Amino acid sequence: MQSQSFDRPAGVFAAVLTPFDDDGAPDTAALALHCRWLLTNGCDGLSILGTTGEANSLSVDERLRLMEKLVEDGIPGRVLLPGTGCCAIPDTVRLSVRAVQLEAAGVLLLPPFFYKSVSNDGVFAAVSEVIERVGDARLRIYLYHFPQMTAVPFSPAVIERLRMRYPETVVGMKDSSGDLASMIANTARFPGFSVFTGSDELLLPLLRAGGAGCITGVCNVAARLASDVWSAWKRDEQAAAEQAQTRLNEVRRVFIAYPLSAALKESLAAYSGRARWRRVRPPLLPLSDQEAATLRAELDGVGFALAGVF
Repeated sequence: MQSQSFDRPAGVFAAVLTPFDDDGAPDTAALALHCRWLLTNGCDGLSILGTTGEANSLSVDERLRLMEKLVEDGIPGRVLLPGTGCCAIPDTVRLSVRAVQLEAAGVLLLPPFFYKSVSNDGVFAAVSEVIERVGDARLRIYLYHFPQMTAVPFSPAVIERLRMRYPETVVGMKDSSGDLASMIANTARFPGFSVFTGSDELLLPLLRAGGAGCITGVCNVAARLASDVWSAWKRDEQAAAEQAQTRLNEVRRVFIAYPLSAALKESLAAYSGRARWRRVRPPLLPLSDQEAATLRAELDGVGFALAGVF
């Protein structure tokens, strides 16, 4: 089994969904319930306010309120890895400062994603300015590499430069590219740099290469399956890890055939009986009745169900 340092976040993180109330506002009470359920059903940590959580459809004030209310409701800051990356650096700084004050484990930082064809110098400058403006040694940044969505990558050259300049601040990344070879290369190239996969099916291969774990949307409903992979790998039970990974892959394949946030919310609504879970913010749309029925049938077909969901 590959060695792994556990002094930083590692293991299974859900890219947490954001529930909305009947008025379309973020439902802080439902979010706290969901987060507690996740922490007791396989999650080592919670990556709130990311892509699956529709963060870029929320205002900065809404995002601040969600972070603050979660901690007020008893979710410890140390398990949180909130997304704080915005188009405007002052917004990113404001969110990152509050995350540090709430004692979050770190922040998940998107690149400057509105402008395209941004140079490596430009990406470095954007991250550097955030760090300098936050001005707090407690800040820990996990770069969010998702080029299919942002069209602006965190290249190895940028990571190297950031690691050289801010080795105690830029400590890891979430790689949602789906490129396992790149994840493994970054794990090997940057010792002590925690690489998480955003793809459930790459969890075990990345762990075997020294990666830190996963941060995925499907873990909103399948964290227990991912935790089975993680736990078996830590025990060096390779056959059990493979079996658990196969099971996780089956469930992931069902969900990724649909718009992910809407499908996950539909599943939570169906299993919890809370129709509000179906709400997404435009431009996202909920699943149609036909899509929802097909999704439920496909989940039944692979023998998947949620137990004890609120």
